Amino acid sequence: ELSESERVLRAIHKSGVDAVVGYTQRFRRRWLTAKEKVRTGQLGDVTLVTSRAFMNRLVALDNYKRTNDPTQISPMVISGTHALDIVMWMMEAKRPVEIYARSVNKALAPICKGTDATAGVITFEDGSLYHASISWALPIVWPGAVYSLEVGVVGTEGVLTIDDTHRDVVLATNISQGEGYAPDASRRVDFLGSYPPGDIALGELWGPVRDETNSWLSRLALGHATPHATAAQAHNRLMLTKAFDLSARLKRAIPLPITPEHEKH
Repeated sequence: ELSESERVLRAIHKSGVDAVVGYTQRFRRRWLTAKEKVRTGQLGDVTLVTSRAFMNRLVALDNYKRTNDPTQISPMVISGTHALDIVMWMMEAKRPVEIYARSVNKALAPICKGTDATAGVITFEDGSLYHASISWALPIVWPGAVYSLEVGVVGTEGVLTIDDTHRDVVLATNISQGEGYAPDASRRVDFLGSYPPGDIALGELWGPVRDETNSWLSRLALGHATPHATAAQAHNRLMLTKAFDLSARLKRAIPLPITPEHEKH
């Protein structure tokens, strides 16, 4: 809940502890490079960002199965936060002031009272826009183990497109592929690399979680600056995902930021 996040954030600020959150996408070279190009002005002033996330419904079914209150589970809060964080990290110089969103629940509602997808637009103080959409209701046979993402960033001087769908390395086999948060034996085709923590090879985990862990150890031991999200940034991402859901529920635009009191509406 947003109120619980606020309580934790206040405690962190009061203690002065260096608390960070390991959004794993930040530790992948493509997103670090994208961040650098935006940060150094290679696109000029960013005017529009779009993100589209597709997810195998196994993740959704697993989350809804483990809750007694499906209303507290949504594609944006649980999974959309990763795409949202990447975009807001690139757009951190801009302040979001309004959100307008809609959700649909035709596929998962009959199974687990779940939400299929959410789409919406964040408007920033300077008029720039971020259009985000996520569906975690794709069929179980969808080859993505978890995440397939596309992002486009348009500026006054350039454009940057990032294909993170993992369609460049495809495995098709008669042997079931169990990778993902809730493996299913019927999966026979896999977009390799689409499991966010990384991949097991030669008995070890390689990928974002490994890099994030090493980066965190360097931060602790050597005082190095790292790409980690601060506690305040992580709270902001939760607030924004909750605002997506609130706008979709009320079917109207919502001023930002929202508070725990708004969340109860």
